[in-house]
Parts: sequence; C-alpha cells; structure tokens
Amino acid sequence: MAANPIQVSDLLKMSQTELDALFSKSPAGDIPNGEANGTAIVAPGTQLDDIAAKFIHLFAWQGKVFDAAKGELRNKILPIGLKAIIAKVYKDKSWFDGKECIVLDYSQTSLVAHWIRDEIRQIGPGTYLGIVYWGKKKLIDFALQFPAKK
Repeated sequence: MAANPIQVSDLLKMSQTELDALFSKSPAGDIPNGEANGTAIVAPGTQLDDIAAKFIHLFAWQGKVFDAAKGELRNKILPIGLKAIIAKVYKDKSWFDGKECIVLDYSQTSLVAHWIRDEIRQIGPGTYLGIVYWGKKKLIDFALQFPAKK
C-alpha cells in the first residue's frame, strides 16, 4: 500500500478515468468483515459529487455490514440505518477488467436489487473502491471505509 493512503475525500475529487485506473491497479484484498461507512461517487471529479454523496449518505445508503465467515453482507439504508438488502460475497473475475475482485452479488438474495452486482478492491488499509453494475452496465462508483483497527 502507498505511504500516504488514499482517503475517501480524495476519491470524490478524482475523475472517472482516475477512479477506473485506481480500481484496475488495486488488488482485491481480503474479504472484509464488520461495518463500513459508505460513500456514493455519482459525479466523479465535480463539485456535485460531494453534495450528492452527502445527500445519499444521509437519506438512502450509509454503508455495508460484512459477515466474512458467512460470505454475506447487509446494506445500511434509510436515515435509521436499517440493515437490509442482503448480498452474497465472494472473489471472482471483475466484469470491469477480468482481474480478481470481491463480488457483492444480489442476484440470488434480493428481490429489490437482484439485477445489481457490486465489485470492490482494496485501495488502502480498511478502504475499498467499488463499482455498481445494473445488469452488466456500469452505473456508479462507491467507497467503503472500515474503522481503523486498534
């Protein structure tokens, strides 16, 4: 990992090309465990991205809670942090570049998100960059930040 790890705030300033390059050069990393704070990246490299990320975090999606032993996760959604929308978690080839990634697969576990697939790779200690696909179409990027280990 780099001497100065990339922070989520850095990701919000990157262009789509920079995010894609970072995802492509990053290793899959270990399947995470525990609760991660999530940040949606919907308008990369624009001032709108920070505003959109804060709005989505406040009203729709706060992050993900991983259970590595079960190979599952639950999303934290709505202002109350409801843990819902389950996904299977496993390693496989990325639809983005064919390299190994961690897949968050909703196809068999969710009625509301069965057409969604996320892929994540570790970009720093406790930090993952992700891609959301709708079908096989790349939709948006997101970041996951796990608390620092004590």
